[in-house]
Amino acid sequence: MDTRQVNIPYADKITHFFFYFVFALLGCLFLRERTRGGIKLSKAVLVILLLAIGYGIFIEVLQYAITTDRMAEIGDVLANSIGAFLGISLIKWYFSKERPLKWKI
Repeated sequence: MDTRQVNIPYADKITHFFFYFVFALLGCLFLRERTRGGIKLSKAVLVILLLAIGYGIFIEVLQYAITTDRMAEIGDVLANSIGAFLGISLIKWYFSKERPLKWKI
């Protein structure tokens, strides 16, 4: 039986990017839905972006300070931040003036 593993270069960075991309997308939609459109999209974008980047940095600091079997990497913070920025960019692009988010109040 062949037990070779699939080796994908930078798979952990791709995973970080993807999760924070989805975090930003869903976070903006959740925040707007939760407030029923009470906050503007630009404010929701800023809040989620700061939350995502802050959370990513916080997790890396915890890995550095608390664990012995994990290591903090600046590359993870970069992948998290880029994913969040691109997720936010997609939200801003898709829900531009042609397709605004609307809620019934």
